[in-house]
Amino acid sequence: MNKTTEFANSTSNQAQELPEYPLYFRILLCFSMIGTLATGLQWPEVDYLRSGAIIGLLAYLYATYSLQKRLRDDTNPPLSVILGTLDSFFMGACIGIIELSLLPAILFWILIQFNAITSGGQQKWLRDNIAYFVGLGLVLLIREPDWSVSGRLEMGVAGLIGIAAYFCAYGVYTKKRLESLDFEHQKLLKDQTTHKLRSYQLSRYLPPPVWKAINRENSKPPPTQRKKLTCFFSDIKDFSVLAEELEAETLTDLLNNYLTEMSKIVEEHGGTIDKFMGDAIMVLFGDNDSKGAKADCRRCLAMAIAMRKRMKVLQQQWRNQGISRPLSIRMGINTGYCTVGTFGTRHHLDYTALGAHVNLASRLESAASPGEILITHESWSLIKDVVLCQDKGEITVKGFSHPIKVYQVIDLRKNLGKQQNYIEENTEGFAMHLDMDKLRNYDRERIIKTLESAVTTLKGQDIISIKKDL
Repeated sequence: MNKTTEFANSTSNQAQELPEYPLYFRILLCFSMIGTLATGLQWPEVDYLRSGAIIGLLAYLYATYSLQKRLRDDTNPPLSVILGTLDSFFMGACIGIIELSLLPAILFWILIQFNAITSGGQQKWLRDNIAYFVGLGLVLLIREPDWSVSGRLEMGVAGLIGIAAYFCAYGVYTKKRLESLDFEHQKLLKDQTTHKLRSYQLSRYLPPPVWKAINRENSKPPPTQRKKLTCFFSDIKDFSVLAEELEAETLTDLLNNYLTEMSKIVEEHGGTIDKFMGDAIMVLFGDNDSKGAKADCRRCLAMAIAMRKRMKVLQQQWRNQGISRPLSIRMGINTGYCTVGTFGTRHHLDYTALGAHVNLASRLESAASPGEILITHESWSLIKDVVLCQDKGEITVKGFSHPIKVYQVIDLRKNLGKQQNYIEENTEGFAMHLDMDKLRNYDRERIIKTLESAVTTLKGQDIISIKKDL
């Protein structure tokens, strides 16, 4: 038998044993009353009231024992509460029958207070005390006491022994109960640790909005809504060809290494990974913890540039591992309003973004060359002041009837400095596009003269404008 089975069996056994103890308490209590009543019997004289009370208590004990063994404690009020009130009633009657003998009366009354405090509340305390005095009063109406304060010593000793046995049994029960509670507490701590670990593992498979929705009290799925997102797609060029050449283990290690490195970069820039599709990655900016459309787009471009730089390091690592085929990443980015929400059936759901702008980002990724980042005009308009881009004109993509104007991402402007070989500036009344890689040597002097002339004209125009204003 394994540890799990033993653990389950021990828990089940404890759960079955503990509920039996209230039955044993009632037996001890009834025998205490019977012993107290029996000490007052003197043969051959017959005390019919005492004898009848003893027989009644035995019958009551048998009836309640059988009833409690047969019925579950789910009545309203619970069966144990009703029987506890009857116990108090019979204790009061017993004290009345022994003519208010002081020691048994005090002992039984203390026992009532003890039971009320440990197994009930204010209502039980009030109900049991009323039942105690009702039982006592009924007997006093039938039999006039002689108001003996001292009473017989045998009565006190019998009651004391019975109640002492009751408290000892209750101590054993309390000890077992505490052990059971400690056992359950340890089990709960173990289960809590297990659930936390499973929750952490599950959270890695779900987008943050879905995970937050699951952990809410109502556990409702995220609502479907329109959001302005920056969508990012990337994949490795000719990865499927490489997959046919490599062994499964080598391919798995390579892909996991790539996805791990890319995921770190996504997390650093605050993106949300929507899904992995083999070597392809879909990332959303603006769905979770949006900073605004412009900031989201800038974070996405910074992430893409960081991915491209990291890919050069990975290429060197793979080359050292014997992978001769050069692997390059290509990326597509677009910004626009998308439908975000939960889609699927009642058996399987997926949280994702849908719409033409998502499809366009995917098409740009397919149209990009190895190592190239293509973005739409919408994205370019949000990042042109911080990211240097080259106008690639218009391209035709599948699923769109009109040509799409695209730009190639060069780098962050702050990273270029004096070494930048691509300059672009567009404003009202002025446009400039300088690509040093495409510039021919014999055009160099002519372009410099044109720029110097433009500078002179611009400065002179500023002076004229100032003079006119004066």
